[in-house]
Amino acid sequence: MRKIFVLIKCQLGKSYDVAARLIDEIDEAPAVDSISGDYDLIATFFVASDTDIGRFVNENVHAIPNIVDTKTIICFNAFTKDAGVSGD
Repeated sequence: MRKIFVLIKCQLGKSYDVAARLIDEIDEAPAVDSISGDYDLIATFFVASDTDIGRFVNENVHAIPNIVDTKTIICFNAFTKDAGVSGD
């Protein structure tokens, strides 16, 4: 599995609607957080290792209404207190 984060900018007043739809409609999204700054939301996705991430974002995330802009961040390694470093 690969972890990616997608920063999401929403239409004004629509971030809660977008967050709800991401959680309800995309199984790979275990968490969506509202944030401050240039973007409104940060969504975490876990996708299969062989997933075309660009296609995944375009076909799944961009399909949600009221999203204005996104920025995708690919996680190389996850460092956790209990497990240390995790990889593919």
